[in-house]
Amino acid sequence: MRYIFIIIGLLVVSCGKKLPVIAPDVITEKTLHDTDDPSIWINKTNPEESIVFGTDKDEFNGGVYAFNLDGKIIKEKSIIGIRYPNNVDVEYGFALTDSTSTDIMVFSEREKHQIRLFSIPDMKPLDNGGFKVFEDETAIEMKRPMGVSIYKNPKTGQVSVFVSRKNGPKKGYLYQYELVSDSLGVKANLIRKLGAFSGKKEIEAIAVDDEKGILYYSDEGYGIHKYYANPLKGDKEIYCFGVEYFKEDIEGIAIAKYDNKSFLIISNQQANTFNIFDADTTVFIKEINLGTIETDGCDLTMSALGNKFPNGLFVSMNDEKNFFFHDLTKLKLLD
Repeated sequence: MRYIFIIIGLLVVSCGKKLPVIAPDVITEKTLHDTDDPSIWINKTNPEESIVFGTDKDEFNGGVYAFNLDGKIIKEKSIIGIRYPNNVDVEYGFALTDSTSTDIMVFSEREKHQIRLFSIPDMKPLDNGGFKVFEDETAIEMKRPMGVSIYKNPKTGQVSVFVSRKNGPKKGYLYQYELVSDSLGVKANLIRKLGAFSGKKEIEAIAVDDEKGILYYSDEGYGIHKYYANPLKGDKEIYCFGVEYFKEDIEGIAIAKYDNKSFLIISNQQANTFNIFDADTTVFIKEINLGTIETDGCDLTMSALGNKFPNGLFVSMNDEKNFFFHDLTKLKLLD
């Protein structure tokens, strides 16, 4: 059966047309259990030593694995023994004190009903064991976090984390937590609840455009919702779009930003493809096949990562316990 699914993943039939496979440049080493979501950390001193973090889901021995740009696991940078890590995100320059800052990684730990916070690249915990989320809920399914995405306000430097969950209400499905550091350490303070839910499946994938202050999330059986990331802009939905272009589940979201144009790259999970939209107009542009099977999460960077990925990098989860790395230009977003 596995070979059948591989063939399906490599030869997708969409709207009666066969999409050519855009082959990956790198396929990572396999994890132990069940890959889900990647996030790219750029080493600004030495871009070739940048790290791709990827979650590996397991109820008792999950992990957030660190990969180098050759797809090899970096054991000393990986975090294991996590109870169902789901999604991961990174941010730069989080202020610990008035004079010190660090890059950070946040990931969800579903079975402990919390999110975790680590510094990068030394991989030190900053959360005293974890920040509990959805604490005001009583039902367990309402308390189990899935998606995470960090928002750094470009004007104030305020850092907050959007968290989605396995199940939630029709309104206020996502919670937004501000990360605050003082002499006693880092805290995660709930600042608002937002986000409509169709009630059809669940909400996992979240992405934030820091510069434009826009939040996107996938309502898996319904569409992509668009909100303001800054609480001062209000909780009203800007737009919901895209459902007619997906076979079934709407999954991972990545944002590509060029000088005059921005794109959303969104996993069309059961079709084993990605749909690309204009981020500003939400107009559908095209569908592409990167060879992955049942992709959950994806991420990208526009930055040059040395000689290995001089044109930027797109990373996507593959349902064979690994991740695919593509040179960003292979997606032909500007064609």
